[in-house]
Amino acid sequence: MKKKLLIYAHYYAPDAASTGQILQDMAEGMKDDFDVTVICTVPSYTGVISEEYKEKKIYEEELNGVKILRVPVPEFSKNSKKSRIKNLLAYYSQAKKATKKAGNQDYIFTISQPPIMGGMLGLYGKKKIRTDKGEHPKFIYCIQDFNPEQIEATGYVKMKPVMKIAMSLDKKSCRKSDLVITVGRDLVDTLKNRFKGEEVPDHTMINNWIDEKQIYPLSQDEPGINEFKAKYGLENKFIIMYSGNIGLYYDLEGLIKVIEKFNGSRTPDGREVVFAFVGAGSVLDKLTAYVKEHNMDSVKFIPYQDKDKLIYSLNAADVHWCVNAKGIKGVSCPSKFYGIAGVAKPVLAVLEKGSEIEMLISEIGCGKVSEPGDYKAVEENIRWFIDNADSKELSDMGTKGHDYLVKNLTKDISIEKYIDVISKL
Repeated sequence: MKKKLLIYAHYYAPDAASTGQILQDMAEGMKDDFDVTVICTVPSYTGVISEEYKEKKIYEEELNGVKILRVPVPEFSKNSKKSRIKNLLAYYSQAKKATKKAGNQDYIFTISQPPIMGGMLGLYGKKKIRTDKGEHPKFIYCIQDFNPEQIEATGYVKMKPVMKIAMSLDKKSCRKSDLVITVGRDLVDTLKNRFKGEEVPDHTMINNWIDEKQIYPLSQDEPGINEFKAKYGLENKFIIMYSGNIGLYYDLEGLIKVIEKFNGSRTPDGREVVFAFVGAGSVLDKLTAYVKEHNMDSVKFIPYQDKDKLIYSLNAADVHWCVNAKGIKGVSCPSKFYGIAGVAKPVLAVLEKGSEIEMLISEIGCGKVSEPGDYKAVEENIRWFIDNADSKELSDMGTKGHDYLVKNLTKDISIEKYIDVISKL
């Protein structure tokens, strides 16, 4: 008889959040070994909730063999801190209520989203739920982002007493867990620094991944790629793409000023250089306004692509950005790297030295890296990619990244590690 695993997931399919996609892969990848239940919000990543999810207190569903308990939350604007906090608190409160419907469980799994509250939900589940034998379930806390460190690094909240309380709560979640899992070597260092002079909680590291069966290299004459390019005016362009959350943690407002210097640039073979931003987020309006004010015709903003169309948009680019703002090292790991490697594209990276993805890119040789805030180096790297647009060196970078991913960073490899460490608790 399979043991039971409860996953708290703020977002889950069909929401486009990267953590939601990771947790869907995990839940469906572990369903042969565990009886999996997920507690999550109704689809709401964009801030808008469809009418079909505005009627009940809880929605019980099944998706690809995984039981799902969806809880209602209020709509919100990503530009409104107040409405976002209200949305997060609603999820936390409603998820606690839904826990009663989950029944007995052997394992509780949660991630560090929403900040602080993700870990607190795991503790709540461990306290309130029992196994079939009447014991407390094992609690696994997966830290995708360290908070309050990430919040402090971006200045999103500046009240020190609040940050002190938040740190105390999240340290408690780590301390009370049966296992902490991080997604990068630099995040392991952060965990150890948190507990310097104290006993460090049991922990391990497991990389995030891409599903290499869904995201893989395509020929540029693929109809889906041509359709994407035609729809957004990208035919015969040299495309430098940012794909993902256009939010707070990436210094995109600084990078757009560097991009401005390349307005009207062309590659040696005559292609116009286009900077495509695919996604949405709290900084999008500011970027759009800046581009309009400065007549930057070389920049295009494109909406999030449906999951089944993502392979075409990722393959359409010639080069992909992978960036974080200064201060994010050790607290967050940009999972977009795995998708870039999945489609064998070179990486234009802005990452702190010693961060997990910076180390991977440097070790593999699949891109060019500069430090956050070093805009001169960023400019030089952009120029290098443009000047070498048709070179074998550029295409070799993408090949190296894909080869490494297939050998080390696939969905099956990482999920098997999760199954192994959870089963041994």
